[in-house]
Amino acid sequence: MRLISIISTMILVSGCIFSHNVDTRRIELPEIQGNDYLIDYRGYTVSYNMLTKTPEWVAYELTAEETYGEAQREGKFFRKDERIPLPQADDSDYRGSGWTRGHLAPAADFRWDDEAMWETFYFTNCCPQDEELNNGIWNTLEKKCRKWARDNHYIYIVSGPIYGSNRYGTIGNSHVRVPDSFFKAIMMINHSGHHAIGFIMENSANSGSLQSCAMSIDELEEITGLDFFPALEDGFEITAEEKYSFKPWKL
Repeated sequence: MRLISIISTMILVSGCIFSHNVDTRRIELPEIQGNDYLIDYRGYTVSYNMLTKTPEWVAYELTAEETYGEAQREGKFFRKDERIPLPQADDSDYRGSGWTRGHLAPAADFRWDDEAMWETFYFTNCCPQDEELNNGIWNTLEKKCRKWARDNHYIYIVSGPIYGSNRYGTIGNSHVRVPDSFFKAIMMINHSGHHAIGFIMENSANSGSLQSCAMSIDELEEITGLDFFPALEDGFEITAEEKYSFKPWKL
């Protein structure tokens, strides 16, 4: 479990931290906004939106060692995190909606610890997602992230929904908002330098190829309004974010 420093008022509940501010020195965290509701779980941090009943983003470091382990997803199911005093979705919102329960921090990234994997099954880590996207190119990208972590010792990942035109509305009695699309921002640091790449995928069955969904972090920031990897030294951040190349990612 990673050490986390909290720099403002917080509520500590049964192993997770609910706070408005978290130590921003952690490379994986986007710039923290004043109205962010942050929850630090064992393996990842989520900025939760109580209006959409979905995450704004989830962020974590994924190491090579963490891509292996004995934890299994069988027998695990989505549920509310009853420790968190905020409105959340529940299973009835998704049932019969036509949308699947989509992890933002995928369970397979947390095989290293059963509790950490269980914590990916909170609705605070869930968005309504097209089933073919969930099982298709989004899943392909998640698998690529695990390979990149194994090949490079570690990577940093930020994932989240994008709400634009509100084309899909909401589902269930909790009025869970359905994203138009999803993003990932990924940072890799190795002997050849700092490399970063972004992806956006439409929340639909036909989401193209990884190459067609790729973009620079600067472009992703322009679309999402988020500032990714602000803890990097400015020189590294500017160089890594202004452009991208498929070569270090072997795409």
